[in-house]
Amino acid sequence: MNSRLSVAAVSAVSLVALMGGTTVATAQESDPVPKSCDGVRLTGELPAPAPGQAVSGQITIGPDCEPELGSVRRGPASDRPARTATTATTTATTTATTAAATAAGHQLRGWNEMYDCCNIRMTGLYTASSWDTADGRVTTAGTTATQEWNREPWDAGWSLTSQTAKDDCATDCAEVNSEAHADFAYQGVFDPTGDWYDNTHHSYVQLTADGTASCRFDVELRHTFVGWNWRYGCE
Repeated sequence: MNSRLSVAAVSAVSLVALMGGTTVATAQESDPVPKSCDGVRLTGELPAPAPGQAVSGQITIGPDCEPELGSVRRGPASDRPARTATTATTTATTTATTAAATAAGHQLRGWNEMYDCCNIRMTGLYTASSWDTADGRVTTAGTTATQEWNREPWDAGWSLTSQTAKDDCATDCAEVNSEAHADFAYQGVFDPTGDWYDNTHHSYVQLTADGTASCRFDVELRHTFVGWNWRYGCE
């Protein structure tokens, strides 16, 4: 099972290096906040695992503000629901695209999460896909997108500012391409202005008539902090 990871900085000034077939690009600027780093775009692509299995990846913002690529992990699927973490204060909304296929068909769940240096999940985008196949076609399919974010006890923290989700086909399809997007803003103890941090998550799933699938994830961070880590995967 192959995987591909790439990291691209949104800054116009960048340093590009080739590391074992993985392209890493990042940039730094004068940090107005100690240990705060430039924004980046992180991308991960994974083939969906076999039924009952999970595959995941992780990228951490290192002490020098450069993304550190972790190894791709494979193992048994968890018993957890589609959302994959809990925090002391969490808010969630759900948007369904098309009607999901029957439970007897193929199932796929994906997660796309951003954690801080204290292992608290800040923002997350989750997908749950179902599809049935017959005679070389996807007969019915649908994906549900869910967003979650962390709030601080004094009515501050992260908030969802926008979200979209869609499937390009729902019945009698050669294949189905689903995508979900969620944008989160932060205003709280680490930035009372609300102008510094912004996380935008993107998740893409392809469902095929032979029952296989693939997952691709992106996250765009307006600014980051040393120790932040992005976790993504599907099962």
